[in-house]
Amino acid sequence: MTSTSPTIWLIGGTQESAELANAIAHRQVPCLVTVTTDAARSLYPTTPTLQVRVGALHREQAETLLRTYHIGCILDASHPFAVEISTLAIALAQHYHLPYLRYERPVLASPSFVQTLNSPLHLISWQALLTDNYLAGQRVLLTIGYKNLALFHAWHDRACLFARILPSTVALEAALQAGFTSDRLIALRPPYTAALERALWQQWQITKVVTKASGSAGGEDIKYQIAAELGVQLIVIDRPAIAYPCQTSDFQTALSFCDTLGTAYPPTPS
Repeated sequence: MTSTSPTIWLIGGTQESAELANAIAHRQVPCLVTVTTDAARSLYPTTPTLQVRVGALHREQAETLLRTYHIGCILDASHPFAVEISTLAIALAQHYHLPYLRYERPVLASPSFVQTLNSPLHLISWQALLTDNYLAGQRVLLTIGYKNLALFHAWHDRACLFARILPSTVALEAALQAGFTSDRLIALRPPYTAALERALWQQWQITKVVTKASGSAGGEDIKYQIAAELGVQLIVIDRPAIAYPCQTSDFQTALSFCDTLGTAYPPTPS
């Protein structure tokens, strides 16, 4: 992508961002997608108007990106728990007077059938979970991503912990460093069917499952279903509270936002 025209910065890494990228590519609008892993790169189309950058971004790198790719607006479709990149993008948008929109999958409400059985326990943070005895003496499945497994290192002698991680070297190394043995790990790439979810919980005789409020795209709805069927306590860590200046869960609204491309270009700092 060599055009010097204003470019959309699409913060990706989710299935929703891949759908947006395909729609933007179809419009032949210059777009830069940023993701943190090589595995995520395969989600996006290969077109002359779309480029994918892999790797974490810090403030200086992101500011260089704004200049290098002539960024005209920011469409943030990162994971609901990707606090750092969203916070950085908001700060940059405000500093450089760039249009910013947060596109986020809807929050999943507990299904009505769950309310009559064992309602999920919603907690606001990892600290709220780990400073109480919710997990003590339980057989616990963690479906929380590899980055948070280290928080549970001290719990291996208080509960029987299992973890589902992505099939990557980074995830496996993080899990092992967090004290998980190979017989307590399973590496799978989503999506997970209800049948697979049920079989895994039964195989490990799980009594509690810890997950994040990632919505249907993260398999949260299936976990509600299987927890109700098997009588397993589901513990859901709610999404971080981020003050997004502008937010939507509507796909067409997100695409319409891309029409603002260039209205604040070139960016000028406050």
